[in-house]
Amino acid sequence: MLTAGLLAPLSVAIAQDGDEIMDFIDGRYESTAKLARTIWEYAEVGYQETKSSTLLQQTLDGEGFSIEAGVAEIPTAFTATYGSGEPVIAILAEFDALPGINQDAVPTRLLIDEKTAGHACGHNLFAAGSIGAAIAIKHWLAETGTSGTLRVLGTPAEEGGSGKVYMVRDGLFDDVDIALHWHAGDRNSAEARTTLANRSAKFRFKGVSAHAAGAPEKARSALDGVEAFNHMINLMREHVPQETRIHYVITAGGNAPNVVPDFAEVFYYLRNPEAKKVKEIWKRIEAAAEGAAQGTGTDVEWEIIHGNHPVLINETLARMMDDKLRTVGGVSYTAHEQAFAEEIYATLNQPELMLGSQEEVQPFSIDLGYGSTDVGDVSMMVPTVGLNTATWVPGTSAHSWQSTAASGMTIGYKGAQVAAKTLTLAAIELFENAKLREVATAEFHERRGKDFVYEALLGNRLPPLDYRE
Repeated sequence: MLTAGLLAPLSVAIAQDGDEIMDFIDGRYESTAKLARTIWEYAEVGYQETKSSTLLQQTLDGEGFSIEAGVAEIPTAFTATYGSGEPVIAILAEFDALPGINQDAVPTRLLIDEKTAGHACGHNLFAAGSIGAAIAIKHWLAETGTSGTLRVLGTPAEEGGSGKVYMVRDGLFDDVDIALHWHAGDRNSAEARTTLANRSAKFRFKGVSAHAAGAPEKARSALDGVEAFNHMINLMREHVPQETRIHYVITAGGNAPNVVPDFAEVFYYLRNPEAKKVKEIWKRIEAAAEGAAQGTGTDVEWEIIHGNHPVLINETLARMMDDKLRTVGGVSYTAHEQAFAEEIYATLNQPELMLGSQEEVQPFSIDLGYGSTDVGDVSMMVPTVGLNTATWVPGTSAHSWQSTAASGMTIGYKGAQVAAKTLTLAAIELFENAKLREVATAEFHERRGKDFVYEALLGNRLPPLDYRE
């Protein structure tokens, strides 16, 4: 594990450059905020983020990065590279929005006319903060003459599309030494948190349509197949490991009550801390689908949409990131932001954090999170570390109108600045501290296991570019 002694010599050297780097990032605040707001307004869902991806590429191209667009057979995925030689430090940048979320950047519930998606997970901030860090690191590399390669990976469709998995599968991380990421949140934290492995699929039932009153005996309802399937899975919940999460939404169920539907579809997610358990439970889900079809006289087929490994913790890197986050500190509100936050806070259901905690950094811990992310697959291939910053009002849940609102205004932008500064300091440490990289890599191999063989939980399928259509 990392010791304080490993970091001490370089911490002094970095501190001498730190004020200049922080000033540089502060001087770019308006540019970062504009980038975040523009992507917030675009609110493009997975694999459809054409304008957002183009904007990010243009921004990095203007800063002297070499751009490769459309990587891993994904039109909106890209890499941006600066420098040469080793080490290769990567920064991830997400930018997809969530469908069905519509909210203006105000502290009361207010829809935007004709808008059908929103940045309820703060990926507009993720993108802007990562690009802000990349530009600052590039500036530092150029000013100091430090050797090494900085690579930004524009990673689409994190929300259920597993964009990073295809990028991993395509070898885009094969030469990377360390990968850095961050995420929007309601707190400042660099804890070593793993996630749940997951897999999803769309189950499509096909039956026979007929008049629901005049000739029901001639029909076989595809919706009956979906409902029987759902009932069987809900009974199964009692008989799976406790940490398992299963959730679904019926995406097609017919069009008129008096027409027996000949097509119905249900979209399922399965999660568990272990990829092995996900694969085991998934076999039972597939068997239930087949049983439901047989029992209702319908046919069923399914399409795996996405699948993610759990995040592989790297405590060495997490403690380093925690140190950098504490150097940067939290988020302070203006009077306007405080009023905004108080109004939002009053709408929250049992918030875990108090107002004011955005100014603090949470204690370091090693923890299990119940979300899932395709960062997990990156972490199985290369030592990976991230952080969360208080881009939302404390106590705010992701995927809510409250998170969407804060992601489109200055509270969110300030959190992105904290992330940019922290990632920059972490990258500088990694470029200069070979011993830190060595220790982190050794821990990575130990945790992953000598017999590990990577297998994407989504199989060999091509990217589902139409999964949000």
